Amino acid sequence: MTLPTQQASIAWTFHSHNSTLDLTFFGSFISPSGWVGWGINPISAEMTGTRALIAFPDPNSSQIVLLPYILDPTVKLQKTPLLSRPLDLRLVSSAVALYSGKLATVHDGAAVQIHATLKLPTNTTTKIYIVWNRGLYVQGYSPTIHSTAATDLSSFTTVDLLSGSSSAAAHQNNLAFLRTLHGAINAVSWGILLPGGAITARYLRHIQSLGPTWFYVHMGIQLSGFVLGTIGFSIGVRLGKLSPGVVYGLHRKLGFAVFCLAALQTLALLFRPKTTNKFRRYWKSYHHFVGYSCVVLGVVNVFQGFEVMGEGRSYAKLVYCMCLASLVGGCVSLEVNSWIVFCRKAKEDKLRREGLIVGSDKGSSGIHNSGIIHN
Repeated sequence: MTLPTQQASIAWTFHSHNSTLDLTFFGSFISPSGWVGWGINPISAEMTGTRALIAFPDPNSSQIVLLPYILDPTVKLQKTPLLSRPLDLRLVSSAVALYSGKLATVHDGAAVQIHATLKLPTNTTTKIYIVWNRGLYVQGYSPTIHSTAATDLSSFTTVDLLSGSSSAAAHQNNLAFLRTLHGAINAVSWGILLPGGAITARYLRHIQSLGPTWFYVHMGIQLSGFVLGTIGFSIGVRLGKLSPGVVYGLHRKLGFAVFCLAALQTLALLFRPKTTNKFRRYWKSYHHFVGYSCVVLGVVNVFQGFEVMGEGRSYAKLVYCMCLASLVGGCVSLEVNSWIVFCRKAKEDKLRREGLIVGSDKGSSGIHNSGIIHN
């Protein structure tokens, strides 16, 4: 059976009449002084509590050795060296060998197989929790901490010894679907709808013919973005719970910040003062600051999400960039148009104050020729 990470695999034979398990693990080293190990966790699919067999080159003879270890909770904290001790499982026999034979040496990429025969408790479930990993070096006879990359932190699975089924494939498929859904929803909500809603508020409100319509359009877009964003945020939290030990610090912090800012913006609608209220200008300043902060952080986190998913050079990112570029292009065009209208209106107001223009504010009247006298 191929395991989901580190190009590792296992093969086994389970003798149900006496509950004996013959299992061979196939892995590879990542450094000449590194270690490779696998084990069984009798409680759950995680590192803590695993009864492991770890292979590494002997620091004295350079020959490969295989020693038993119990990974208690102190292993994560690295407060004390990991010391070998007998397993509380019935280990009948164990052996380790490099693929190239007895004369082979440990090097980066060296393939190794670790065999063990275990006597499992009778009248228990045939599902076992398999944990495996590898590290860069060993201090004496104490393996050091392994990499904390996502693949290394998810090196565990549940195997049914009788049916041969594994939870790893279904779990990985479920995670992949949730990641895709999480990314798509958040790209649309935080990365498209919220910036679009901000653009409508900035540029449509000055079109007098629309009246209050711009406000309802703005509110509808922003509320839709917030609802979708909340769904995407919830999926992200669920992904975190389904991936113990896998933490994307920056992406997670930005996600919580964006969600909190968006929630504050939504709640601000309930406390929106009337236009005649003296606190209206303070509310507007708060609303603009929080809103633009939410938009900027949301877009930044969408790009961070592409990197987290390994989609930094994907077509999905290209499509999002094109959509965002369209929004930015429209925003620039509207901004230029607004400044043209503003400058034209300012010029007309100046001429009107100087008495060179008469008539309505729309400038429909002609220029007053004060220097010509009509008889």
